[in-house]
This record gives sequence, C-alpha cells and structure tokens, in this order.
Amino acid sequence: MQDAGQFILRHAFSLLISIIAAITFLTIDWGFWISTVLFITVYFISSFSIKQFQLHNKLKKFGLTRGEYRHIKSQLSEANKKIRELNRQYGKVRSIRAFKQLFEMNRLAKRIFSIVKGNPRKFYSAEKFFYSHLDSAVELTSKYSLLVSQPIKDADMKIALQQTRDTLESINDVMEDDLRNVLSNDIEELKMELSYAKISIKHEEPLKLKGEMPHDR
Repeated sequence: MQDAGQFILRHAFSLLISIIAAITFLTIDWGFWISTVLFITVYFISSFSIKQFQLHNKLKKFGLTRGEYRHIKSQLSEANKKIRELNRQYGKVRSIRAFKQLFEMNRLAKRIFSIVKGNPRKFYSAEKFFYSHLDSAVELTSKYSLLVSQPIKDADMKIALQQTRDTLESINDVMEDDLRNVLSNDIEELKMELSYAKISIKHEEPLKLKGEMPHDR
C-alpha cells in the first residue's frame, strides 16, 4: 500500500510539473511539437528525480544501502512466486489434515512476506525463511501432491505419505519460529511502551484524600 501511494503521488506531482512546464513553453511560442517533446522530457525527469528522493528516504528510514535494498527486493520477488506456487497446491491435496497444513503454511508465509515488504530491515530476522524454509515448503508440498495423486497405495507409498505429512508439520513449526523472530523486536518495543505508559499514568494520577469523591474537586 505504501509503494502504491508513493507511485500515485510521484506521478501526480510529475504530471503537475509537466503541465506547468508545457504551458510555459507554449507561451514562449516554441511550437506544439517542441512543447510536447519538452512536456514528455520534463515528466520523465521529474518522475525519476522524485522516485530517487523517495528511495533515498526509504533507505535512510530503514538503514539500508542500495545494494541491500535491491537484494531484499529480489528475495521478496522470488518469495512471492513460491507463495503463489503453494496456493496452486490447494486443489491437489486430498485430506482435511493436508489442507489444514497447507492453509497454515500459506498463512505464515504470507504474513512473513507482508511484514518484510513493509519493513525491509526485518529481512535479516527471517533469512532462513527466504533462503531455505519456504523452498522446503514448496518442494515437499509438491512432492506430497504428486504422491497422493498416484493410484498405487501400497505400504511403501503410505509410509512415504506419512513421512511427508510429518515433515510438513515440522516445517510449519519452523515457520512459526520465523514469524516470532520477525516480530520479536516489535514485541519488545510494545512491552517497553506499555511499561512507560503505566509509569506515566501512575505518576500523573491525582492523589485523592480518603473518602473523597471524584466530583468533590
């Protein structure tokens, strides 16, 4: 949402600047075609300049270099593709338990993705999720969907399916830990803010005499 808002704001300002510039060019009587070319040029230059300014502010806010930010954006793009792949597995699972596992896995993955997208700095609290855990989730879910669709249901197949389900359960637990890691700083900050608020309220609360009613003052 923040990126979309910046995109709209950037192009709105660029359009406004370009219109003002185009009117100026026309009053100078440079001709329609030259004014049009200059209008487009001003639009792209202003859009690019505003975009760089927005990026600079974002990097400063999150304490990231351009290289770090590009890498994180690349990882987010790859993660988004893998999450879409997980979503495609819904129609292939055949049991309620597997469906619940997949639902929980998707929920955790989307939550982590959303938090890191909103605060790229938190990527470093969930590196294992992006580099390993999400890959394992996609690979094992695809493997389970393939096995469960086979007509053969002998003992070996049943063992393989059970092992895969157990492993998927373990991955869900690991992804829950990933989410806790991403939220850990926020939880600590919230605890500190609550403690500070309680102390402030305690000190600001007016002292009441014994038996005094609130309206007596």
